[in-house]
Amino acid sequence: MSFGSGAYNANTVVYPGGRIGFLLLHGLGGSPIEFRFLAQGLNRRGMTVVCPTMAGHGETRIELESSRWTEWYLSAESELLKMREQCDIIIVCGVSAGGLVALRLAEQHPETVSANILYAPTFWPDGWAIPRSLHLFKLVTTRWFANLFQFRETAPYGIKDARLRKLVLAHLTADGTPVEDVFGFRGVVLFEFKQLARDVKARLGSIKQHTMIFHPREDDQSHLSNALMLQRRLGGRVQTLVLEDSYHMVVLDRQRQVVLDHSHAFATALAAERASQANVIAPVSATSSIAAARTSAT
Repeated sequence: MSFGSGAYNANTVVYPGGRIGFLLLHGLGGSPIEFRFLAQGLNRRGMTVVCPTMAGHGETRIELESSRWTEWYLSAESELLKMREQCDIIIVCGVSAGGLVALRLAEQHPETVSANILYAPTFWPDGWAIPRSLHLFKLVTTRWFANLFQFRETAPYGIKDARLRKLVLAHLTADGTPVEDVFGFRGVVLFEFKQLARDVKARLGSIKQHTMIFHPREDDQSHLSNALMLQRRLGGRVQTLVLEDSYHMVVLDRQRQVVLDHSHAFATALAAERASQANVIAPVSATSSIAAARTSAT
């Protein structure tokens, strides 16, 4: 899982940097390696970057299928709370299902999460490469019944760039694991994702932080309507950038440099806004103190 110069252990990759921090949360069944390009790019620009492996992920499919969405959330929350010691501004980001975890962190920790960035957020797999029959799975209401189903993602696996897709598949199957197993899991995983999506959707109006959304127009796994719904229902400011030359994995695909540049610009603009607000508040506070002192003297 090494990202090169980043410090890392079995579960979390950390790039120490400045007082602006990025918490990057991978997608369902994914790992921090999804963020290699983005993490290194942000760190080179002075940002602290933390990429945890959420609970149940990163090892075997059995572990993923045994985990609950609350465990995914709590493992991400633990990393967020650690970041408070080294960062004044924390932007929580997530790709696909990781975006839902990011939103829940924002709602639960409004004083800690400064903003969110969502990369192809997904409340249900409904892109053009997803079989329509998957919609029937929404009717499943118990884990044991969900466990009877088996799902496998199919090409193009969220990556439009054919050369890059080939490299990613070669890396993921280097140990001899068939590609069908790399992109396959039992329905219980999707069942837990459904519970997470339901929980987060009910909280959207309470999320007041500034949010930026990157979403491909031709997303193979998550329809653009997911982003449009967030625009309508989130309680804070929302910026959306629609990408014209990427599929679902926008942090890896053809427009990854665009994603990096705009993510960094979003962070620096947020920091400048915070500094401006502090400069406005400080003189007002000083004036109020002087007025109070004069009142006391008289």
